[in-house]
Amino acid sequence: MILLGKTDMRRMMSREEINHNVECIRKQVEKFVSFEGENAAIIVNNADWLLDLKFVDFVREIGSLFSVNRMLSAECYKQRLETGLTFFEMSYMLMQSYDFLYLYNKYGCKLQMGGNDQWSNIIGGVELIRKIGKDDSFGLTFKLLTTKEGKKMGKTEKGALWLDPNKTSPYEFYQYWRNIEDSSVDTVLKMLTFLPIEQINKLSNLKDEKINEAKKVAAFEITKLIHGEKEAKKAEEASNALFNGTGSLENMPSVDLEDINIALIDAIIKTGIAPSKGQARTLISQGGISLNDEKISDINYTLSEKDFSEGYAILKKGKKVFYKLKLT
Repeated sequence: MILLGKTDMRRMMSREEINHNVECIRKQVEKFVSFEGENAAIIVNNADWLLDLKFVDFVREIGSLFSVNRMLSAECYKQRLETGLTFFEMSYMLMQSYDFLYLYNKYGCKLQMGGNDQWSNIIGGVELIRKIGKDDSFGLTFKLLTTKEGKKMGKTEKGALWLDPNKTSPYEFYQYWRNIEDSSVDTVLKMLTFLPIEQINKLSNLKDEKINEAKKVAAFEITKLIHGEKEAKKAEEASNALFNGTGSLENMPSVDLEDINIALIDAIIKTGIAPSKGQARTLISQGGISLNDEKISDINYTLSEKDFSEGYAILKKGKKVFYKLKLT
């Protein structure tokens, strides 16, 4: 599958993985739409109709309605021409367009929504429906959230956020928005909160250190929307305890240790701060790791009882990544 902004083809997944992901997504979406009662939302899997298609019939009935020249003019394909465009990637527009047609015919679906990187594919579906004689289908796209580097924020992008609390804790989620760039405050508040526009404008116009107050509001409101007010308050308290000396450390990300005499490198890997011993050593040697607010430069450092004088130890990477180490 190829999407605008992606530089690699997505990994192929098994049906079992896809079904698992569908259930996880359903749990996340349930916070915003209802799957019960009158006018309940439904989730369908396009594998139910795509896998039964016969190739010759599909390219004759659907493929014949698409112009290759016009498809190649789409930005999502133009970018891939330089590095190589597979037939599978090329056919994605046809499959997504056919999805819209199928949903239109079976469920009366007339509007397809997506990020603005999906514009070409969505328009492909609208035009396909119109080519069969219907003129009441529409497409709606919206601005994408991007990383600090301006890249699409997706599952495979570095620094991306997960809505699943098991992948990105509410505290980490809160901290991400708390530390956004000053220039992103206005966009984030307008796109991801339901605050009155007057309040957003007031917050966005704050300057210098005062803009941090706007970031705190954004972090709390977005975390509350995704994880609930209770988790948002916990994340806020943990953040205040770490950075302002107020609030509670009880809710900051923590890792349980079975042995008090664990090597610092192993503790770093256990928290996920670094994925390998090599990267952990680099962080330590470059002064990026602190233990209880003291920088550790010895790559052979081993934790001991003195590091747990408060009953726990605080492991920190840089200025913004914290983990509480506790003994089980």
